[in-house]
Amino acid sequence: MLTATCLLGGEGITDRVTRGHDADRFVELGSLSKVMTGTILMGLAGRGVTGLDTPLEDCLAEVPPGTGITLRHLAEHTSGLPRLPPGDTGPADDPYLDFTEAALGVLLRDLERVVTARPGATEYSNLGYAVLGRALTAVSGCTYQQLVDAYVLEPLGLPPGAATAVPPADRRLVARTLFGRPRAIWTLTGPMLPSGGLWSTPRTMAAILVGLLVERRLGPPAPTWQRGNASLWHNGATRAASAVAVAHDDGRWLLLHRLNGDPARTDRMAFEAFAASEPPAAGQSVRR
Repeated sequence: MLTATCLLGGEGITDRVTRGHDADRFVELGSLSKVMTGTILMGLAGRGVTGLDTPLEDCLAEVPPGTGITLRHLAEHTSGLPRLPPGDTGPADDPYLDFTEAALGVLLRDLERVVTARPGATEYSNLGYAVLGRALTAVSGCTYQQLVDAYVLEPLGLPPGAATAVPPADRRLVARTLFGRPRAIWTLTGPMLPSGGLWSTPRTMAAILVGLLVERRLGPPAPTWQRGNASLWHNGATRAASAVAVAHDDGRWLLLHRLNGDPARTDRMAFEAFAASEPPAAGQSVRR
């Protein structure tokens, strides 16, 4: 069954929740997790822990020197790394199951053979964000969850764990089959976590969206965000969940999350609803 939550901010702020979705239960964010990872990079750079143009080998001892890859390349999808890890990393119904931290370490030591283009070439890379997450935890000495809490949630006034890899079991909302059984989910708690493994509630993700892109409370947005038509946006998808977050320069914003829906259709629905919205009136405050 298709279910959806759409939170829309602007003139005539609305919440649309259909067919049993829930804006206050934890859902898979998919690649919206990358927004958190990029924001962490900006925060660490702002504190001088690392820099956007720091070479990857300065962060990870297992990376051979001279790759030319920087943290900025990873964040902007210009590292030359392929979209996915090479080889078999898991069965078709759980494609990242066998891509462990140890497997990532082996890949990093042979990075020159893994890259498919020189740094600067654009290719959207889930693998690149797994590598970026590994680099950020290494230079900071913190776990990825600690970084999410310290550099995203706390500065936005949100509680620790409001975005997490392991949400409370009784607050999870997952897709179900026609027979009402929960659909199996991908294993994304390993090195792919910074790329696509976080869970959060749609309402919390909307607050993050507003804080990062509308109010700009943490400074310039991370290079993770995609730019188009006077707006910044990002989407995400897992086996049975898809989401879009978008904010216009005029203050409008939208967060759409769906279960059991085609991700391409989720993208179309989000941008159609966003295009039909009205900009906020002069002096109107945005919703968090």
